[in-house]
Amino acid sequence: MKNGEVRMENLITLNKINYKYEDDFALKNINLEIKENEKVALLGSNGSGKSTLLRIIAGLYFGNGEYFFENMKITKKTAKNLRAKLGILFQNPDSMIFNPSVYDEIAFSLKEFGFNDIEKKVEVIAKEFNITHLLKKSPLNLSGGEKQKVILASILVYNPKVLLLDEPTTAMDPRTTGWFIDFLIDLNKTVILATHDLAVAYETCERAVVLDENHKIIYDGNMEELMQNLDILIKANLIHKHKHKHKRFIHSHYHTHFDIINNHS
Repeated sequence: MKNGEVRMENLITLNKINYKYEDDFALKNINLEIKENEKVALLGSNGSGKSTLLRIIAGLYFGNGEYFFENMKITKKTAKNLRAKLGILFQNPDSMIFNPSVYDEIAFSLKEFGFNDIEKKVEVIAKEFNITHLLKKSPLNLSGGEKQKVILASILVYNPKVLLLDEPTTAMDPRTTGWFIDFLIDLNKTVILATHDLAVAYETCERAVVLDENHKIIYDGNMEELMQNLDILIKANLIHKHKHKHKRFIHSHYHTHFDIINNHS
């Protein structure tokens, strides 16, 4: 694709994006195209640049290169047009909570964007997320998983086109994680899921984009094929190898905490 040229079917296009924190690169020469209703797992170890890339897509950070959303070039001046079209869920839900009650937290964006029938919309999304019983409570007093549900509800209540998720299952217990996986599978939206959890990524996304520890994309393709590519998984530090004691013998193998890979040595 020529510089500045955008394919009409792409919802998101990133051309040669670079981003630095002071003197250190967080992202290097990122080229990425995402179509509407794709579910994409953005994979990489901690510090690979996943969160930074999500923030660039959300219009919160601006690096070198070009970013187009729906064929509109995104700059500091045009980024405000993204607010109602994208929703981002950060890893730490406490960083997103600032309202006195769960009801107010969910209703806030509806008020900001000028929606009508706010009370009805809050009731509907609360029922869908099974959090109706929490509406009068302070979100600060909820469990980590409950907080993530509340923030996710507060995003989806205004029906954004794109959902950006930054390590969303970190604060979730197993039951909530199971609910979340089922929810994502049924969700008819463009989703970019940043995680180092291969199990969650495999269950919810058909496409994987992998960042290595040099902050570059080293894989962009089918999730199923990635799970069989030990070289890429090792290079991205997504799997590790250590010894296991099984009854009376000790052996070692690559470990993902996910049983699709079982290469013993």
